[in-house]
Amino acid sequence: MERNSTEAEISSYVGKLLRDYFGKGPSSVYVSIQEPYITIYFRDFLAPMERVLVDQKESMRVEETRDLLMQGLLPEIKASLRVMANLEIESFYHDWSLQNRSGIIIGVTSNVQESEIDGLPDYAEKEKVHDEIVRVSKLAEKAPEGVDSCFLNDRTLVVLRDGILVRIEKELIRSGFEEELKLTKRRLEKSLLHNNQFEAILSAKVQDIFVDWDFNLDKSYITIIIKPN
Repeated sequence: MERNSTEAEISSYVGKLLRDYFGKGPSSVYVSIQEPYITIYFRDFLAPMERVLVDQKESMRVEETRDLLMQGLLPEIKASLRVMANLEIESFYHDWSLQNRSGIIIGVTSNVQESEIDGLPDYAEKEKVHDEIVRVSKLAEKAPEGVDSCFLNDRTLVVLRDGILVRIEKELIRSGFEEELKLTKRRLEKSLLHNNQFEAILSAKVQDIFVDWDFNLDKSYITIIIKPN
């Protein structure tokens, strides 16, 4: 009961914070804490001006602006999670689905292992999911050096990839094109991820797919939101 209360408190806090930063808050915020992760999934989140830009095929401009705003927002969330949930967040990942008017923030605590998801139970389709992740990664860049995954709840599948950057991407990052690379990779990888076998593998409808990277650590998190049967 205590965890549910904490998740509800964080949900209310993040909803208000997004409204303060973006001028419009999401209609719903779903928080799941399963150390070493916390996911904050929000729906119906698109400001009127953003909607105009999306309609004018300027989605990347919206994403770039949101990414800039998140640089100021995430440190505040980190400090609040330390107080509200006693979570020491080491890194954040975030992504948007403007078409679905949804988004996600993933917090990774300092308890996470270097290359694996530790302490969370396996699931029956894990090997097939990893095979599909490797297949998609090869199409976008190269096969990751490591893949691991877990369900945080019956709707949220988190996939960790290690070692996915190719040499040209590393050079672009060194040359200061990190944001441009992220925006381009986000569009490419998500188009490939949506054209996948996850629904057949998981026997469930995929509602959202999110992806983000830590280029310095050469890590990426993919989050798949499904509709439970």
